[in-house]
Amino acid sequence: MNAILYYIHDPLCSWCYAFRTSLAGLKRALPPETDLQTLLGGLAADSTTPMPPALQQSIQQTWQRIEQTVPGVKFNFDFWRDNTPIRSTYPACRSLLAARKQGVEFEDKLLACIQDAYYQYAQNPALDTTLLACAAQAGLDRTQFERDYRSREIDIQLQQEMKTARSLGVCSYPSLVLVRNGRISPVAVDYLDYRTMIDDIEQLLIDR
Repeated sequence: MNAILYYIHDPLCSWCYAFRTSLAGLKRALPPETDLQTLLGGLAADSTTPMPPALQQSIQQTWQRIEQTVPGVKFNFDFWRDNTPIRSTYPACRSLLAARKQGVEFEDKLLACIQDAYYQYAQNPALDTTLLACAAQAGLDRTQFERDYRSREIDIQLQQEMKTARSLGVCSYPSLVLVRNGRISPVAVDYLDYRTMIDDIEQLLIDR
């Protein structure tokens, strides 16, 4: 029986953005007996309330810390000047689930577009207009995407993925969890070198 490596993330988590390059290496080098499955953790519920100044400052400090610790990762701090920040990531999560319905490759493309829009081009990812523009950029069928994005089915799916993430003991993002034969094993996230994660996974596969 193959092992499952769960990658639990949120599209608007800045540490998940910082993990993008290392994650790509991990995906390429996964042992053949390991299947990768993505779960959306849902970092912040639906809201239209402007983000409190203290939280805005805290997130900007996180961006600065990431730039100092993960080589090559840069953020466009104009976002905080040009937008009314809203602490709401569920819409972006639902957009990825809607994209997944058109093909897993579209989920990956849309994620990259959303992250670039937010972190590089200072666009507000909590707004439907931004997410719809990203969907068009990713090559999604707009009519189907918008229908799925607003559907009850997608909302239920998000709730189910969040529940699964909690059942795996995940409370922060990004997270990696290896499951095989009913055994749950966290895998430490390495933002700098995917090979340390591969080594950990291979050792866990040997041990069981």
